[in-house]
Amino acid sequence: MIIVFAAAFGGGILRGLVGFIKYQFSYKEVKFRPYYFLGMMFVSGIIGAVAALAIKEIGFTLLGSFTPALAFIIGYAGGDFIENIYKIIIKKSSFYAP
Repeated sequence: MIIVFAAAFGGGILRGLVGFIKYQFSYKEVKFRPYYFLGMMFVSGIIGAVAALAIKEIGFTLLGSFTPALAFIIGYAGGDFIENIYKIIIKKSSFYAP
């Protein structure tokens, strides 16, 4: 169970990192704030882990088992899904503050 949780957390962190890099290269004058970055990576990891836990609890499996690879993919996709829902509700083009 710990390995599955860690994989899902890693998927969420990867999604957060992709979004952060995309934001950094989308604008010219972007300052790097390390505490904000670390906080967002932690939140992204938690979102990924919660998404994977939710999918696991409803009984979704791939070939009969819930593997760390599946948890990683769900962690990434869960973070992406929640970020896009946020953008739709708030009507803001980026999850990251300028």
